[in-house]
Amino acid sequence: MTHSGPHLLSLVPTLRYTPLAWLQGIGTVVVLLGASMLARRLVRHYDQRLKSIGRADLTALVLEVASRTTTFFLLSLSIFIGLLFIRASARTHEAIDDAITIVTFWQVGVWGTAAAGTWLESNRRARHAGDRAAESSLGVLIFIAKAAVWIMVVLLALENLGVNITTLVAGLGVGGVAVALAVQNILGDLFASLSITFDQPFFVGDSVTVDSFQGTVEHIGIKSTRLRSISGEQIVLSNADLLKSRLRNYGRMSERRVLFTIGVTYETPAELLERIPQILRSIIEGIADTRFDRSHFTNHNSASLDFETVYYVTTADYQRHMDIQQEMRLKLHREFTRLGIGFAYPTQRLILERAAAPPAAT
Repeated sequence: MTHSGPHLLSLVPTLRYTPLAWLQGIGTVVVLLGASMLARRLVRHYDQRLKSIGRADLTALVLEVASRTTTFFLLSLSIFIGLLFIRASARTHEAIDDAITIVTFWQVGVWGTAAAGTWLESNRRARHAGDRAAESSLGVLIFIAKAAVWIMVVLLALENLGVNITTLVAGLGVGGVAVALAVQNILGDLFASLSITFDQPFFVGDSVTVDSFQGTVEHIGIKSTRLRSISGEQIVLSNADLLKSRLRNYGRMSERRVLFTIGVTYETPAELLERIPQILRSIIEGIADTRFDRSHFTNHNSASLDFETVYYVTTADYQRHMDIQQEMRLKLHREFTRLGIGFAYPTQRLILERAAAPPAAT
């Protein structure tokens, strides 16, 4: 690894290893580190104030990024400036240059990922407040943005350290084929998460059924999606397996179709049988969030006369659907009791006939 230009430390007039030089160097480190730590504390304090009032402009973004400055970077930078007062060998200059280059680019990576994450989050809050699609895709987009930032930072750092990144990238391209084959399952889940992000078959908060599993989507990650089942446990599904499965998304349901059948006894008079469809219609239309479709006398069953009814619940809320069903059945029961219509249940009737007496003998 070689450097194409002069060392940074060699461009600054330096002193010998004298007590005065050491005192100047140590004093510089202490003053700079203390001043930078105080400045960072003030930045973080002002950043918290802006967050508390919900401010999300360019100033807030800059302060958020600046507040991510690490103590290690401030210490390294202070030591580097302090070493400018001490004369060192060329090899020491080179080592110090390499060290400060690595630390600086690492801090740039921290700033870059903080900027990307903060910008995406503030953009979601500003433009997509309450948008479940934005919430579902945010995690994947932040991961992609951070990965891109770190790749660029690493490549730029290597180039500044004298590494021929063209050859390196070419070598990684060949080796990447072998790596891709070794981690193809992980890559499959990664691309599946991208497909979920852009195709949006479901969002966080949707109630879904996957094969025999049913639950509410809690989190869409890079490798897996987590559901919270009705009974309370968490179900973790691989993204690749999830896209291969038959999925029912109840969160996209705009209304619910309900079909139910009731049976009445054979002793019910024909006049009352004719009134039953209208009775059912009146009850359903009198309940909010419903739309009546049809009701018909459909079957002479072995123990009942069957009526089939269809109506729609005009909301996807399952709790409301069950409330409507309960209200409708209670009203129906009261109305049938008032009219003397009996609900049928499995019965057997035994009919006994007395045989006629034989004729008397003559």
